Amino acid sequence: MKINVTRSSMPPFEDYIEEIRDIWDSRYLTNNGPKHQKLEEKLEEYFGVDHVVLFTNGHLALEFMIEGLDLKGEVITTPFTFASTTNSLFRKGITPVFCDINPIDYTIDVDKIEALITEKTTAIMPVHVYGKLCDTEKIQEIADKYNLRVIYDAAHAFGVFKKGVSSAAFGDASMFSFHATKVFNTIEGGCVATNNSDLAKKLNTLKNFGLDANANCVYSGGNGKMSEFQAAMGLCNLKYLDREIALRREAAEGYVSRLNGIKGIKLPPVQSEVLDNYSYFPVIFDGYKYSRDEVAQRLSINDIGARKYFYPTVNSFTCYAHLQQQNTTPISTSIAEKVLTLPLYAGLSREETDMICDIILS
Repeated sequence: MKINVTRSSMPPFEDYIEEIRDIWDSRYLTNNGPKHQKLEEKLEEYFGVDHVVLFTNGHLALEFMIEGLDLKGEVITTPFTFASTTNSLFRKGITPVFCDINPIDYTIDVDKIEALITEKTTAIMPVHVYGKLCDTEKIQEIADKYNLRVIYDAAHAFGVFKKGVSSAAFGDASMFSFHATKVFNTIEGGCVATNNSDLAKKLNTLKNFGLDANANCVYSGGNGKMSEFQAAMGLCNLKYLDREIALRREAAEGYVSRLNGIKGIKLPPVQSEVLDNYSYFPVIFDGYKYSRDEVAQRLSINDIGARKYFYPTVNSFTCYAHLQQQNTTPISTSIAEKVLTLPLYAGLSREETDMICDIILS
């Protein structure tokens, strides 16, 4: 049986059926229904923030977050991310300025941000890569110095806490993806977490076509509403989140027990005072007896899915070639050519992680 790089977490079937049962009575399917409102409340409590605004997917949450803060000009971000991060900026008329990553945890290199700030810069948009948190203190220090907004792409960071503080609490706002492959999912979905009441109010209007309570269109908004069925899945999955992360940790520990200390293999870093969510297990093959591509091929012929994630870097995409920044982020390029994320999900057994390691080490 094929082992995929990830597998969607799902609650017990009976739990979901019970959660959606009253939807058949109310016929309330969308438009800020009771499930939607309850999930927002639960997430605000979990994150420890004042406001959570739900969206039908994470990408729309990013776009509306950018629009809600009225960002213009240039935004400094990282090329070592999924396409959605940069696409959201570009689709809102913003020029992405690519800052290289650090070689330790692959998040934005805070020592290189200031050199990229110009009179056109309005914000910094870092990414918590693989659930590893950025240097949030240094980023905020730079932002305060230059009067910039900070918006986080926290798609990978649900359930991550630093010194007891949720990843949702940093910067002006954070976007979380609730896609089916994430640690926490609502099938499709996402949210913006913020302590900014004005932003939350604007986001709730923007995602509903820009209409206010009087049916007056005050913004040229769009449709980003989460359905009741998505919210119901979120309510169910939230109950099992601790178990989900614990099972992922067990699988990750299986890899570490076999691959740690092997020359040419670099495992994910452990961040001090950070509670991990074990969302991904990226391995860097650098000086190993096989290249990243050779390892990926060996796994593939054994029906094991591993992903070159992120590869290639965003600034090497055809649609961003005109920015001519491909050669300014050597660390991102180097990591992208060597990284392979191994299968990781709740329920991946020690027998399966051992088999994967056997193939890598054979």
